[in-house]
Amino acid sequence: MSRLRSDFWVSAYLRRCSVEGIDAALRKRGAAEAGAIFVKVDRLDGTASLYGPAPQLFLDESGERLFSPILQGVMPLDVEERMTRELRFDPDLWLVEVDDRAGRHFLDLASED
Repeated sequence: MSRLRSDFWVSAYLRRCSVEGIDAALRKRGAAEAGAIFVKVDRLDGTASLYGPAPQLFLDESGERLFSPILQGVMPLDVEERMTRELRFDPDLWLVEVDDRAGRHFLDLASED
């Protein structure tokens, strides 16, 4: 089964956040078909987290996008520095920023079970 295009997934994700009453914005538009998607969650208390694509070993046949935490509870500047490095490596990536005091992100996380 093929995976949903990145541009469609991001559009649906932004809509989901909006429906839940959470501020989310597209910070960097990437490759429409298959750009990697990163999500920064700013808790608005001086901490932030970063989620990115799960390693290939966690992918399944369903085609669902799975995410893994990259940075947790760090200063927002740490996330920005990490994304600067990611952009040098992959200029086609997407970056979505979510502002939520509770840290909600609605991402399907890969489990190590």
